[in-house]
Amino acid sequence: MLRAAAATTAGFLPPRLAAETAPAARVVAAAGAEVRSSPLLRALGVPRGGAGIGSATPGRRMYFASGSDSSGSAADSDSEASSAAGAGEEESEGNRSSSAVAPAIIRPEDCHTVIALPLPHQPLFPGFFMAMSVKDPKLLKALVENHKRSFPYAGAFLVKNEEDTDSNTVTRSDPKKSIHGLKGKELLKHLHEIGTLAKITSIQGDQVLLLGHCRLRITEMVEEDPLTVKVDHLKHMVDFNYQRLADFGAAISVTNKLLCQGVLEELDVSKRLMLTLELVKRELEITKLQQSIAKTIEEKITGEQRRYLLNEQLKAIKKELGLETDDKTALSEKFRKRIESRKEKCPSHILQVIEEELTKLQLLEASSSEFSVTSNYLDWLTVLPWGDYSDENFDVLRAQRILDEDHYGLTDVKERILEFIAVGKLRGSSQGKIICLCGPPGVGKTSIGRSVARALNRKFYRFSVGGLSDIAEIKGHRRTYVGAMPGKMVQCLKSVGTSNPLVLIDEIDKLGRGYSGDPANALLELLDPEQNANFLDHYLDVPIDLSKVLFVCTANVIEMIPGPLLDRMEIITIAGYITDEKMHIARDYLEKNTREACGIMPEQVEVTDSALLALIENYCREAGVRNLQKQIEKVYRKIALQLVRQGVSNEPAREITLVEPSEQPTGVSIATEVENKSQRDSLAEDVSVHVIPTDFSCEKINVVSLTTKSEVDHYEHPKGVSKETSADDKATPTNTSGKMEANEHTEEVMEALVDEALVDKTVEKVVVDASNLDNFVGKAVFQPERIYDQTPVGVVMGLAWNAMGGSTLYIETAKVEDGEKKGALVVTGQLGDVMKESAQIAHTICRSILHEKEPNNTFFTKSKLHLHVPAGATPKDGPSAGCTMVTSMLSLAMGKLVKKDLAMTGEVTLTGRILPIGGVKEKTIAARRSGIKTIIFPAANRRDFDELAPNVKEGLEVHFVDKYSEIYDLAFPSDSQALAS
Repeated sequence: MLRAAAATTAGFLPPRLAAETAPAARVVAAAGAEVRSSPLLRALGVPRGGAGIGSATPGRRMYFASGSDSSGSAADSDSEASSAAGAGEEESEGNRSSSAVAPAIIRPEDCHTVIALPLPHQPLFPGFFMAMSVKDPKLLKALVENHKRSFPYAGAFLVKNEEDTDSNTVTRSDPKKSIHGLKGKELLKHLHEIGTLAKITSIQGDQVLLLGHCRLRITEMVEEDPLTVKVDHLKHMVDFNYQRLADFGAAISVTNKLLCQGVLEELDVSKRLMLTLELVKRELEITKLQQSIAKTIEEKITGEQRRYLLNEQLKAIKKELGLETDDKTALSEKFRKRIESRKEKCPSHILQVIEEELTKLQLLEASSSEFSVTSNYLDWLTVLPWGDYSDENFDVLRAQRILDEDHYGLTDVKERILEFIAVGKLRGSSQGKIICLCGPPGVGKTSIGRSVARALNRKFYRFSVGGLSDIAEIKGHRRTYVGAMPGKMVQCLKSVGTSNPLVLIDEIDKLGRGYSGDPANALLELLDPEQNANFLDHYLDVPIDLSKVLFVCTANVIEMIPGPLLDRMEIITIAGYITDEKMHIARDYLEKNTREACGIMPEQVEVTDSALLALIENYCREAGVRNLQKQIEKVYRKIALQLVRQGVSNEPAREITLVEPSEQPTGVSIATEVENKSQRDSLAEDVSVHVIPTDFSCEKINVVSLTTKSEVDHYEHPKGVSKETSADDKATPTNTSGKMEANEHTEEVMEALVDEALVDKTVEKVVVDASNLDNFVGKAVFQPERIYDQTPVGVVMGLAWNAMGGSTLYIETAKVEDGEKKGALVVTGQLGDVMKESAQIAHTICRSILHEKEPNNTFFTKSKLHLHVPAGATPKDGPSAGCTMVTSMLSLAMGKLVKKDLAMTGEVTLTGRILPIGGVKEKTIAARRSGIKTIIFPAANRRDFDELAPNVKEGLEVHFVDKYSEIYDLAFPSDSQALAS
């Protein structure tokens, strides 16, 4: 029976366990030769003395020993082992007194109260050794004390496989979730009820070597820290060999720890043998699978090597026979491989051209110039995404969310873009329209195009045509030219990899015109939906379908766009941002991004609302926010310099690295290097010092973190070591001088750096407000546009549009001289032809109106007038100042003040009709910025004003007029004061 059990057990042993038998035996022998031989071990070929078999489970060490049993024989074996150990100690310690009293021996069956040891990875089986690491210092101390008191027993229980206590998943940084951080009932709750009585054979540091004896069951808890429990011994009255065989098979298994725990808990030996047989068979199947995978991989690698060798031989044979065509063959294969995946989608005429060019390539010499031209041509033809399209997304809600994330305000623009997307959803395609985003610089035209591409799930490509004068940039060069290249659209398709990108053509109002043609005419073929389905690039010389491409153009002034090109576009005007919108953009977008780019923490700086408002009003009055971003960057650069000068560093902490020399140096020179010497003024706590020996060897390198002077002193001069040299050191002049020089040099550097590191780092928060803003951005650029609370007689505020948005301006009229037949008008202020004509028209209209209102007033007949528009250095022109000029002249002629907080705009005809104007939003924003409460607009512009966002119109009193008589009633109330003579 023993031979059969031994033969069965030997069949389960993996080959690697046999190799581990010898070192395991040494470990068991070092533990004190605690076990005795057994018939089962002799059948396995294990020598006397308890040589073990190592476990193959990673992270644990377990060794088989036959000297323990769950029955009374275990006690006998322990007694014999202890006696043998004692005898060995007496022999090795012959000088010990023979009268020493031997300690009492505790039998395993007498252990009913034991300390509970949690096993994180695998259960301990009776008759096996296991080495484990004890992290709890209190538990380790209790085990050491028990071992000294000749009570070397403890209970080993497997930890339950729960997520919050799994030692493989819980980090040490959170001890509350680690099994080592649990105590008392919490720890008991996470342990399996059945475990093993283990004898502590040795303790080395925190490493404890255990020998399993018998199975235990926890009955109750006795003490919480360390966890001590009462146990019952689980005995089975069966033959010794079978139970050992079952335990041996489970112990050498590397399967799941819960299955091994099931073997440990099973008391019926026959069932336990069946469970162990299943584990061993499972191990066998896993091993077979691993062998099969390894064999497959080996065969694959062998096949690849064989194919490589055959290819190399083929190349050599071709070279010997003069059939070397490797370069052309490789190129042809590359081009064919590219087009193979798109062969079904690629148009037939393109495939035909590619085949013709590939045939031509095979007939050309590789050294000829035409070979290079043909290969480049094929490279472009095969790299284009013929028939590849990205799936469009017409989700309006998603598009709304993306537009709101990327841009603040611009409600009317977003609404128009959402309308465009909604039409595309109903049609199933977003083609047929070319959007042109028109507005001042810095309002976000380009970024809106990028957001539309993201909303539609299209690839984005941008190129600028500002100053473009060569038609070849659009249509490409002929292949006959040296350095020929395709046009921008072919380059775009190659870059994005799809045939339906969103292409943003920037600065389309700044097209140039050169000797090689007009680029505006070339853009017609590119943008026209009726023509771009067969766009012909001069380089490719094959038609390309661009009808699925969505074109978005940007411009500052639509008047500069050629008429035929403008006719094919749909204009979306982006007027700019009001002050409130700029505040939100600066706070939510610009400031946040700039602060992160400068490496400044939010708690280190505060930019108040008053500072942002002053920045917008006095430095950044343009319609966009580009200049505002530049000013905010300037502020944060100044703050960064101020923080660094105060010793602030947001860099990650560095360590001090000290290299200690050996006691017998071969030289005396020491090189000391301080990292980042250029930044020493900014070093505070983060000090990095390298003391590098050059002429002597190093024993060790210590990396320490020194934060206080006392720590430095302790490190340099530990307890019991004097700073002064000893007599032995003085006996060797060379070594002494070298050490003294090294120590003095090192101490000087360390003291200087530590003193610098210990400087008080308390830094006040940097606050930027309106009072100290000029310290960061300099003197204000703009002065308030409004210079009168109440405009004097002859002065009226008008509203104007310019490329940077809207602005307010005053129109002033003064009497130069008075006398018969002196009626005349002088105009100044660098006015254009249109405004000069408006002044003449206004002068004529004023005569008729004054004659109607005051027939006896001969002011215009006898007076020479001077009309001036301030800021003469700024050119001014446009058809929107007529009604303002009329009001200014009438105010002077009748001596009446114009209504307070009033501004107006509109062109007037000789009959007194008011014509519509442009730039309603810009002019409204300018009026709000100047504190105007009442605005007069032409009646034809009512719809333009109604389409403005509510926050732009809020708090304004707006009047829409058709004729000047209505303006007269609004500008000159009945209670106006007359001018004193």
